[in-house]
Amino acid sequence: MNHNALNRRNMLGLLGLGSTSLALPGCARNLAVSSAAPSAADALDAIAWRLLEFSPESATTLGIDNGLHAGLRARLGDRSPGGMARLADLLKQDLALVGTISSQSVDAATRTSLDVVKSAYRVALDGLALPYGDIAVGGWRNAPYVVIQNVGTYLDVPRFLDADHQVKTGSDAETYLSRLGDMAGQLEGELARMAEAGRQGLIPPAFLLDRTIAQMRQSITDAQNGGGDLVASLVRRTVAIPGEWQRRSADIVRTRILPGYERQLAELVRQRASATMDPGLSARPHGDAFYAWALRASITTARTPAEVHALGHEQVATLHARMDPLLRALGYTQGTVGERMVAMGQDPRFAFAPTDAGRAEIVEMMRSKIDFIRTRLPMAFRRLVPGNLEIRRLPLSEEAGAPRAYGGAGSVDGKIPGKIWLNLGDTSRHSRFSLPTLGFHEGIPGHVWQGEYANRLPLIRSVLSFNAYSEGWALYAEQLADELGAYESDPAGQLGFLQNQVWRAARMVADTAIHAMGWSRAKTVDWFIGATGLPASEVSAEVDRYCSWPGQACGYKMGHSEIIRQRDRAQAALGAQYDLRDFNQAVVDGGNVPLDVLAGNIDRYVNAMKA
Repeated sequence: MNHNALNRRNMLGLLGLGSTSLALPGCARNLAVSSAAPSAADALDAIAWRLLEFSPESATTLGIDNGLHAGLRARLGDRSPGGMARLADLLKQDLALVGTISSQSVDAATRTSLDVVKSAYRVALDGLALPYGDIAVGGWRNAPYVVIQNVGTYLDVPRFLDADHQVKTGSDAETYLSRLGDMAGQLEGELARMAEAGRQGLIPPAFLLDRTIAQMRQSITDAQNGGGDLVASLVRRTVAIPGEWQRRSADIVRTRILPGYERQLAELVRQRASATMDPGLSARPHGDAFYAWALRASITTARTPAEVHALGHEQVATLHARMDPLLRALGYTQGTVGERMVAMGQDPRFAFAPTDAGRAEIVEMMRSKIDFIRTRLPMAFRRLVPGNLEIRRLPLSEEAGAPRAYGGAGSVDGKIPGKIWLNLGDTSRHSRFSLPTLGFHEGIPGHVWQGEYANRLPLIRSVLSFNAYSEGWALYAEQLADELGAYESDPAGQLGFLQNQVWRAARMVADTAIHAMGWSRAKTVDWFIGATGLPASEVSAEVDRYCSWPGQACGYKMGHSEIIRQRDRAQAALGAQYDLRDFNQAVVDGGNVPLDVLAGNIDRYVNAMKA
């Protein structure tokens, strides 16, 4: 998944910033009060900082919560209804500001940045105009449900504080405590929005609520037993820092965060009493409108659900035709491609032990495969980034509702590494033939790698991302790894790569089927297993994810297909002048963009090579 890491968190409101109070430190303040027309670069920088005021967590992940912006380090975003309204006001004002800048007066790179802001802000404003939902600004996680099995403060903040909020000094520890206090406010803001959505009749599916209730109860148990990870993380990192860190953090968790968890749990239980098993948005008020918007936001094109559904079926069939001879060569000759992949997935030769030793082996195998592909990257890029990466296990409280893994780049200065978060709760969700591709997708040359290029662009480009590009690039990274020899003399690994591609094509079928065509959860799970051969435990979590993140799953193969289409177009246009390294460099240097902007970037690359 996208999974630049900061863009896996929603851009949410923080301060009580109304439409008449948007001045910030430094250049942002100067822009707000100066009567002179700002340069495009100054305007884009100011816009980025104004947006980061609504997502201080993102500033921390990027490693830029310092200097004039050090105050961001002590705060979390405002997830209340008022925060959402103030965010919409800001987006409207800054969209108007960008509209005053003539695209003819700036260079191509700045023109791309302006186009990116316009696209991201317009889409987000359309989402914020809907009657409910968690709306990302230039991000991938758009959800109709504010708190569910994979969305919410109860999951996001513990992981963020442990992984991204650095604690090296007493001041760092104080800002950690300040953010714990803000976490209580986030929980209350979410509660207000959950309750309002419930009053409108927006009740999540019963099976999602069951997962969420179980996870929330685990969070409550942790909070009751000394504060859980929220306290342990701070205590572990302040061993050499004088202060009553355990007592103070435990007090905040017990007196402020625990009551917030309990109130959210009560609302979840209340909604569960009237929940149904209907999985899709079409069964919910305003659901068709939300899904139409979420699909457009995810794929950055105007394809209809029916078109996406048909394309998914077509690509599944094409990929099955490539997998069949490989399966036969390995001795899997009976049954459909999906049935044979199920058999392969159950083969003990490809399994990891369901033990801590097995979990350690998963991490080590992924690390070794990434180390190998690093040696091949000079064949695919003109200019290499460091690929600063660590592999970490997801928090235990999150594993039940999370995918197999997700990843993203670290801070701009490299001090916070990019991460692959591995879900190791159930080792059967990983296999020896699928794990290499997972590492290439989430890490290098996938999300972590591409995110480091994005971090070299103007700040606003590190903040904003587009699901179809992010996930399309990660699928393209899987293909690059194959083309660079990752599966030489490894037909099982080649099948793992192709299965991953089928998986993403099947997502287009499943997501649209759930939300626009009335498929049940059981029908979707059965079809998905038959198409992909993935384990039932993995598919159940996958389908539940599509229910809570509508549209998002369609971006992968749509984006990948467009990158390949652009590569074919460039190769045809350039002939002998074409070089894979130049094309890949044009894609990553152009940054994370909507698919139509990507086409323009490739046009400029082709024209420059011909000049």
